Amino acid sequence: MGDMMGKNQISILIVDDEEDIRDVLEIALKDAGYQVFLAENGEKAFGIFKSKQPDIVITDIKMPVMDGIELLRQIKRENPETEVLMITGHGDMDLTIRSLKNEATDFITKPVNVDILEIAIEKAVEKIIARQKLVEYTQKLELLILEKSKLADHLSSLGVMIGSISHNIKGLLTNLDGGLYVVKSGLKKSDNKTMEEGIGLLDQAVDRIKKMIMDVLLYSKERALKKDAIHSKAFVEKIKGIIELKLKGTKIAFKCKAPEFPDTFYADEAFLMAALINFLDNAIDACMADTQNKDHEIGFEISRETDSLVICIHDNGCGMDTKTKEKIFNLFFSSKGTKGTGFGLYISNSIIKQHGGTIHVSSIKGKGSDFKICLPMSKADS
Repeated sequence: MGDMMGKNQISILIVDDEEDIRDVLEIALKDAGYQVFLAENGEKAFGIFKSKQPDIVITDIKMPVMDGIELLRQIKRENPETEVLMITGHGDMDLTIRSLKNEATDFITKPVNVDILEIAIEKAVEKIIARQKLVEYTQKLELLILEKSKLADHLSSLGVMIGSISHNIKGLLTNLDGGLYVVKSGLKKSDNKTMEEGIGLLDQAVDRIKKMIMDVLLYSKERALKKDAIHSKAFVEKIKGIIELKLKGTKIAFKCKAPEFPDTFYADEAFLMAALINFLDNAIDACMADTQNKDHEIGFEISRETDSLVICIHDNGCGMDTKTKEKIFNLFFSSKGTKGTGFGLYISNSIIKQHGGTIHVSSIKGKGSDFKICLPMSKADS
């Protein structure tokens, strides 16, 4: 798509059980040049969504048959990139928080001010255009990679990487804005529960920002490994502490075993720690993405086999099909949609290789995944 998207190319689905509101919004948005579809409840809206694939959905939260939150969930399952604006009443703070947690783009309070709505739609359109530019850019990059077996210059690849995460940053800013709004609302009302919910939203966004920045720093650093003696027990305890913190508030169990492993081994601690946390983050995402009703758990086991240190990471999450498994270590490949940067596992794989190690991956769709990492224990660099 070389040309900039015009308003007449943007389609919007309006969902509200009040006919007057549907009529007013339809007239205003058609006058602004958008293509408009209408539905009076979530169930009918989802049928229209599947057949028409609108770019933006504007939905009331409180509706009969299927409410706006359930419609938002179903739309995000069908197409995570759809921009969904929620219409909410004053004081519906719980519903606003639930909307943000389900990745709503924005929310408009009743009575709906058409000017404010148009500004929110324009912001959503900007995100759609940015995403299209990213797709174009990625397609051009793939052609470049096919023509040249590898990226010729580390600086240019870093530039591409920064381009590939720019849309993620926009999403994170929306989450931060939402969290701040909720915290401020709680402060105004001296409502601790609302403030805690807002802080929870901010925590999620900050955690994703930290992860993204760590990946950027690791990817941009070209340096030789600094192998030092690592105290095994302390190393495992550090990993355990980080993962248990990440799993706080989830129902995922973390089982850490270290039956027979040496007191010390040699590695670049900072880099190896970052690589293993990336693998464990991947396991957490796999468990969170698994919709089957089962007790999820992540296993981390470190042991010794002859002259190798063996680290096994297991999860019983959503698993991978063969096609995904073959691509997970490819640069810019992500199976997480807009939530993934596409270079976390690429970096981890590079770090393990730099240590002279190997990774074996086995996975079954719907059952889970196993990563077996073997590292030489000697001090000498490979």
